Amino acid sequence: MTRAPSFLDRKDLLALAALAIVLIAVFPLALDGFRLNLVGKYLTYAFPAIGLVLCWGYGGILSLGQGLFFALGGYGMAMYLKLEASSVENTKIQSTPGIPDFMDWNQITELPYFWQPFHSFPLTLILIVLAPALLAFIIGAAMFKRRVSGVYFAIITQALAAIATILIIGQQGYTGGVNGITDLRTLHGWDIRTDQAKFILYFVNAALLIGVVVAAMFVRDSKLGRILVAMREREDRVRFSGYSVANFQIFVFCLAGVFAAIGGAMFTLQVGFMSPSLVGIVPSIEMVIFTAVGGRLSILGAIYGTLAVNFAKTSLSESFPELWLLGLGGLFIAVVAFFPNGLAGLWRDYVQPTIDKALKLRSVDPADPAAEVAKQAAAAAE
Repeated sequence: MTRAPSFLDRKDLLALAALAIVLIAVFPLALDGFRLNLVGKYLTYAFPAIGLVLCWGYGGILSLGQGLFFALGGYGMAMYLKLEASSVENTKIQSTPGIPDFMDWNQITELPYFWQPFHSFPLTLILIVLAPALLAFIIGAAMFKRRVSGVYFAIITQALAAIATILIIGQQGYTGGVNGITDLRTLHGWDIRTDQAKFILYFVNAALLIGVVVAAMFVRDSKLGRILVAMREREDRVRFSGYSVANFQIFVFCLAGVFAAIGGAMFTLQVGFMSPSLVGIVPSIEMVIFTAVGGRLSILGAIYGTLAVNFAKTSLSESFPELWLLGLGGLFIAVVAFFPNGLAGLWRDYVQPTIDKALKLRSVDPADPAAEVAKQAAAAAE
């Protein structure tokens, strides 16, 4: 009888501790305020990448529209912050005080009904989780119940992300249009634009990311995780075994959407704006690339892949802005063709065996004759 994998075993705990040390100690001590805030921005992209590890890596469901859910969380938080910045006192020079400036510019005289819930911070937090979950449920139920999967599902999600971008840009009076929602100042009276606020928000971001990692590991090591792998390999056999494949697919797709929305909300707080440029096809495909580079079967690899690609993007796009997208596409093709398991696969196949071998040889006691003989035999065999 095969023993089920335990949740957070010694190896997972060590990897999680190493990640926590890097995020909470190494980066804050080694980087200045500007670079640390930049890393905080990169970490917000790791949320949808982790969701894609579960959805794509384990469940075999490739979504090219995660930017849509990222935007739902980001716009939800931006709407709350914008309403706080648009008090009657702050907007008294407008023709209609008390509404966001872009609404006043577009001659809207009353706050739209769907903006009203975002006056409340607790309700905003609830909507940041529930809205993407509900949307993902509707999309998933419409697709998976009809057994739409594979490349067809990927194309549909990509089309939905493109449609969302067009809608946001087209409804400028309600969404801020192509400029997005900007001039976000305070959170409950706390100025989020200061260096100290950015520093604190970085740690909040890192803590939430670690929490999402633990939740993803729990799903991976649970019975649900094993069913997802079985669905990816032999969907028909899982269905014939009596499981509702569509329900499991809907659940993991909803979970990935919620993870992406949390990242979007933190992006708005970390960067201070939200725009449609983070919704469409390009950012959604970039999220898939982050996952592929890190390793689509590695939860922690998704984080390191996100950091690696974004560091490269920031560095190279400054020197070769016209060629960066081509380079990004070439990187994705190279990873899929030559390193299908990404950075995590390289670590597992080359780095980890070397470390294990070094530790094993170091653990041999030279004073023990039997151990010395075993060491010599191992060296001769090599």
